[in-house]
Amino acid sequence: VQLQASGGGLVQAGGSLRISCASSGIVFGLYNMGWYRQAPGKQRELVATIGSSGTITNIADSVKGRFTISRDNAKSTVFLQMNSMKPEDTAVYFCTAWILAGTNYWGQGTQVTVSS
Repeated sequence: VQLQASGGGLVQAGGSLRISCASSGIVFGLYNMGWYRQAPGKQRELVATIGSSGTITNIADSVKGRFTISRDNAKSTVFLQMNSMKPEDTAVYFCTAWILAGTNYWGQGTQVTVSS
């Protein structure tokens, strides 16, 4: 199983970025998907999750109204569109895939840096 995150980089405050996570080795359409992030010296925190059918199931208050999670089951890919970004959004962003009573898979992460 592979979850390959990409699209991270450096963006100015107020800017936008879209990160992607392409999966292989799983039946993507059966899995819930999510994005978490971890800033230096902090615990990993949930950003947003989306169900197998595309229903957004959870989104952090800190990103509500600015970030949107979506998925393309045909491409086995989940996306995180990040708008109106803030320096506090700086973190390594990880994607995850899981099904109930199944294994939880994690990707390797992509660095997102927001400059002030």
